[in-house]
Amino acid sequence: MTELATMEFHPQPQAGEARPWAFPAPERGTLGNGLTLLRCHRPGQQVVAVEILLDAPLEAEPKGLDGIATIMARAFSEGTDKHSAEEFAAELERCGATLDAHADHPGVRLSLEVPVSRLPKALGLLADALRAPAFEDGEIERLVRNRLDEIPHETANPARRAAKELSRQLFPADSRMSRPRQGTEETVTAIDSAAVRSFYEKHVRPATATAVVVGDLTDVDLDALLGDTLGTWTGSQAQARPVPSVTADDTGRVIIVDRPGAVQTQLLIGRVGADRHDRVWPAQVLGTYCLGGTLTSRLDRVLREEKGYTYGVRAFGQVLRSAPDGTGISMLAISGSVDTPNTGPALDDLWKVLRTLAAEGLTDAERDVAVQNLVGVAPLKYETAGAVAGTLADQVEQHLPDDFQATLYKQLAATGTVEATAAAVNAFPVDRLVTVLVGDAAQIEEPVRALGVGEVSVVTAE
Repeated sequence: MTELATMEFHPQPQAGEARPWAFPAPERGTLGNGLTLLRCHRPGQQVVAVEILLDAPLEAEPKGLDGIATIMARAFSEGTDKHSAEEFAAELERCGATLDAHADHPGVRLSLEVPVSRLPKALGLLADALRAPAFEDGEIERLVRNRLDEIPHETANPARRAAKELSRQLFPADSRMSRPRQGTEETVTAIDSAAVRSFYEKHVRPATATAVVVGDLTDVDLDALLGDTLGTWTGSQAQARPVPSVTADDTGRVIIVDRPGAVQTQLLIGRVGADRHDRVWPAQVLGTYCLGGTLTSRLDRVLREEKGYTYGVRAFGQVLRSAPDGTGISMLAISGSVDTPNTGPALDDLWKVLRTLAAEGLTDAERDVAVQNLVGVAPLKYETAGAVAGTLADQVEQHLPDDFQATLYKQLAATGTVEATAAAVNAFPVDRLVTVLVGDAAQIEEPVRALGVGEVSVVTAE
């Protein structure tokens, strides 16, 4: 009889002792040209991320030229005094780098990612783009045409159309926040290379800019490298622009953007609220997450799982603009889409969720899951240099201390259920919400009026 062979199993791996984690702290400095520098050494992150923040906010755009900050941002990668647009793109590709730029209410931001071995070359290209952008007539004209081509697609997108209408409703017409970030067809058409050059010369300078560099800098003489690249960028020593105050009208009301024949309705329900300087922010983050931050949140549980109205509904807070004195404004909103026949019932149930939250509060189990999801995954969220650099840049942009994110995680973990409930209820009061519905007014207007959640008006989709 053959003896059966025995199998030897390797011992099961055991989890090691958990190491404490905190959001990385940057080192601050200033280059000779006045450029503020934040550096963060992250061993093992061989792709370096660089963020450049320019003090060129949307409110600084000349009257009638909304969108010029966006065109300027896009033009930074379209040639310099050393390279044509094609040559500049080819040089970036040769060093394996990506360069993106965008404009928003706080200013213009450029984002560079490159392998650390090619960092000197890539920083040189970035410095050239900031120091001497070409802004050639033909390239600016092409960027303007591209932007004009985007506008009809954005208008046709229900979510983008809802966001545009909510901003128009919340903020006064003379506020830049009430108008599309990237401009309208009328304002973009008026932009030319001379206007872009003028905007650049007036607002782009190292003295009011910040550079954030994150990655494995073990063998990098960063001071010398920055001195040879971004340090060659010169400009005037003007002070940063003051941040104007912002007013908003979040009187409870409903606006239907009519889309005849639409098979679903896009919902965007919002108001303005506190920004990250306010002491309520941690509790507001936690409460908002419990309300609509994930698939297990209250809104999703009722509207998606129980009723089947939607594929998902989310609640969120987004900072729009902060000021050095600690004042600022954020957008607090609930967004999603439902099928057209169930628009009325879905809104009714959504308001019931908000009323129940105010009457009964959150549960300890909801609070615990939210803390685990927000705090527990943070080490994974910041595995890349780009994620760390982006958050550090956000802190600079919003005039926050360098340890804000690290402190926030401690505050979230210490926030109780009662605090989170109060913050969520205050963030989404049922009588102070502006509701935008993009859908078929003929089918949804009467059911929505019957809910009594505010005055209802209908506007025509463009």
